[in-house]
Amino acid sequence: MSRIGRKAIPVPAGVTVNIDGQQVSVKGPKGELAAVLVDNVEISQGDDGISVNPRSSSKTDRSMWGMSRTVVSNLVNGVHEGFSKKLEINGVGYRAQLKGRTLVLNLGFSHDVEYAVPEGVDVACPVQTEIVISGIDKQKVGQVAAEIRAYRPPEPYKGKGVKYSDEYIFRKEGKKK
Repeated sequence: MSRIGRKAIPVPAGVTVNIDGQQVSVKGPKGELAAVLVDNVEISQGDDGISVNPRSSSKTDRSMWGMSRTVVSNLVNGVHEGFSKKLEINGVGYRAQLKGRTLVLNLGFSHDVEYAVPEGVDVACPVQTEIVISGIDKQKVGQVAAEIRAYRPPEPYKGKGVKYSDEYIFRKEGKKK
């Protein structure tokens, strides 16, 4: 049994949910999101919130149950509060700056890395060594953060590179004489 899927999704004030078959659209103060759920689950809206249930007790239906509930929950949280990820840049001369909708990264390469920020995602650089990515779509925010981190992932010897702010880098000892 899915322990996540059993919970009803509370709908905060100011958020409206429209369910049309497997299509779920959510509108809130930050914007509007929509998703199409798999056919293995059925979704309904009641007094306690939105509930997602499997159509049958087969393994595939039960495995889609918790995932579908989380997708709908992310839609509701996204239009109500939004999501954000924070990246830190470590290394001598490593820095980031924003030029319009382009993020320019100096990461020790012979050239600057230019990253075009996609629509629906906001990027801010409060400090040269910090990048804050925010938006209403959790998948897009995570994907942008992963793509920026992939340019120079942190290495274990000096810890240089781009890392998530809450990420722990397992440090290794260097060569011994």
